[in-house]
Amino acid sequence: MSKDQPKKKSAAGSPAPAEPALPKTREKLLELHRETRARRNAAPHNSEEHRAAIDLIGRIEVEVARIERAMDPPRG
Repeated sequence: MSKDQPKKKSAAGSPAPAEPALPKTREKLLELHRETRARRNAAPHNSEEHRAAIDLIGRIEVEVARIERAMDPPRG
């Protein structure tokens, strides 16, 4: 990112935390998906933790879909 580009902001307008790298295998992604759903379900509705878990679930699902499309034949 160049110094002229704005930094990413979260939905609340504060600087977004660095996004952790996701696992590379479908199996590990699905395991992380289950764990993240459990964290989301345990978090108070609309809390920062709840919103962060929802965002991570979306990132995980996009990566799982990318892996499944690359399978031969594509899964799904």
